Amino acid sequence: MKLRVPQSPWRLMLVVNVAVLIGVFLYKITLPPYVPYIHLLADYHFGFAKRALIGAMVSLLFAKVPLWLVFVLAGAVWLITLGLFIRLFRRTFGFDDAQMPLFVLMAGSPFFLKNFMFTLGHFDIYGCAFAIALLLLPARSIVFMLLAAFASMVLILIHHIHLLMYVPTIAVIVVLRYYLVQGFARQNVIAGIAACACVGLLFLSAQFWGTMQVPEAEFVRYLQSRMADPTRTNLLSFSYIWYQPLSREIHDTWQRLPSNILGVPVFALLIWLHTPL
Repeated sequence: MKLRVPQSPWRLMLVVNVAVLIGVFLYKITLPPYVPYIHLLADYHFGFAKRALIGAMVSLLFAKVPLWLVFVLAGAVWLITLGLFIRLFRRTFGFDDAQMPLFVLMAGSPFFLKNFMFTLGHFDIYGCAFAIALLLLPARSIVFMLLAAFASMVLILIHHIHLLMYVPTIAVIVVLRYYLVQGFARQNVIAGIAACACVGLLFLSAQFWGTMQVPEAEFVRYLQSRMADPTRTNLLSFSYIWYQPLSREIHDTWQRLPSNILGVPVFALLIWLHTPL
């Protein structure tokens, strides 16, 4: 029995993608935002610290951080990223009927906006937004390379794991859009090496000198003082991550790998659903 595929399957796939995104969002808001919420509480109150830039910015507007801010902030960044992607796609391919299957395939990919909805509140989407913004900006001068370095440093201050996630992506964008077009002149190369050195030094500082310098109990008390509902102490269970050495972070990553692999069948199913495109 042959599976009948409609002549314009992208419309059906668009509906499927929207339905999946809504379902994932409704599922996420029912779960306690353990990791995203505590990151909005941590700031530079005790000095320089890793994973504290977003919390420091939130502290400028909120003396007490409400729980709903996790979903409002994460949802806003998600929508901004979607808007940037739509703008980039339109500028690159256009929005005719011939390009719509490609748009639905890319935007609805389980590795793109669905994945960011599943990890709603986590900080990887900031790297994606910055990378797309750099694809939209003109790359005609050394200012572009400096902006890319600045974006990389901001991402490391948001979360130093970006050195392995989106900083390499930004580096590739700079090479493709700037160096391969403008050439490897002495000034460009020196500026690039200096930018890489600054990004690298910032990462080392965040990783090895970004640990909280006060006892964890005192740190937890400060986080609790910033909560809109201080009774939700269960949301502070991840305070230990501001005290972990690199070896422990690597160990924990490997420990979580088996449970993360369980999501592979879900990704495979989502990919299969897009085969008509």
